[in-house]
Amino acid sequence: MDYKEFKESFKNDIKAALGDKGMDVTVEENRTEKLNQAYDAVSIKPEGSRIGVNLNMESAYKAYEDGTPFDEVVAKAAESAASALENVPDLDIDSLTDYSVMKEKLSMEVVSADRNEEMLKNVPHKQMEDMAVVYRLVLDENNSGNGTILVTDKMMEQFGVTPEQLHEDAMKNSPEIRPSEIKGMSEILGEMMGTDAIPMIDPADEQMFVATVPDKNRGAGVIAYPDFMEDAAVKLEGDFYVIPSSVHEVILVKDDGRMTAKDLEAMVKDVNATQVAPEDRLTDHVYHYDSKEHLFELADKYEQRQAENDIEKDTDERTDGKDSVLGDLKAKKEEAAKKAPEKHAKDAVKKTRGGEAL
Repeated sequence: MDYKEFKESFKNDIKAALGDKGMDVTVEENRTEKLNQAYDAVSIKPEGSRIGVNLNMESAYKAYEDGTPFDEVVAKAAESAASALENVPDLDIDSLTDYSVMKEKLSMEVVSADRNEEMLKNVPHKQMEDMAVVYRLVLDENNSGNGTILVTDKMMEQFGVTPEQLHEDAMKNSPEIRPSEIKGMSEILGEMMGTDAIPMIDPADEQMFVATVPDKNRGAGVIAYPDFMEDAAVKLEGDFYVIPSSVHEVILVKDDGRMTAKDLEAMVKDVNATQVAPEDRLTDHVYHYDSKEHLFELADKYEQRQAENDIEKDTDERTDGKDSVLGDLKAKKEEAAKKAPEKHAKDAVKKTRGGEAL
């Protein structure tokens, strides 16, 4: 069947499959826009409820095209929908418009500004180089970041707050409900291998660190937290590069001369292209934090700034040297000028001896 036929059959059969599980639901088709992606979806809500889940019909159709039997595609989708509906946060819908309640649930994340250009036209955000800081309401009781709602311009208007107020409240609240974690790669490997594992890296020689939130879900937003960069600089003992591993975490690498921005960026592009799902990609660029200037910027900008500083310093040194030579020459000329009258007087005395007049 073609895509149009598939969608109609999919909607009807999903409703029937969930009905067999004792779930009375409404199923509606819609176009869903999420960060990094947009797709045709079916919205599934328990009868009488205003909260539901979306299923990606494009992904389901691709599975069907790739050879998965239609009945199996529907069965897997129904299982996924049933599980999601059973875990929908118990929330008073009316409170979603009460900012005094919602501001305590504000969290931040960072996304690619380029990949989400259209989405960001309707979403309050703050630019952070070529990334955008956006805001989410974390609705689940564990603050895990799983049950979240992206704050849109329309929601912000309903709250009756400005973008500046939203950002200020998110900066205050995010570190409290979803604190940042910075762990060395040796510690991460130890956790993966088990508590009895011997670290492969001496902590004293640690070069790479992972920064995220406790549940590691959309944790790259920690780089926008107040004081994060300064705290990371203390842990890494100076300047560092920021590698956008995914929207879930970033990797911090000590800037000790062992790796260049070009090397790191090549690695990021390769990993993004081969190992990171499109919806999880952050950017293909590398960033740098200058702990002396307290400046976060694209690594290319940092290296260009350093090159310009080196040229300026070299020019100043050469100019200082030139001034010094000219100064010495001037002093010698002045000294010679002072001695000239003395020399003329001595010559005159010599010439008047013997009774000869000048």
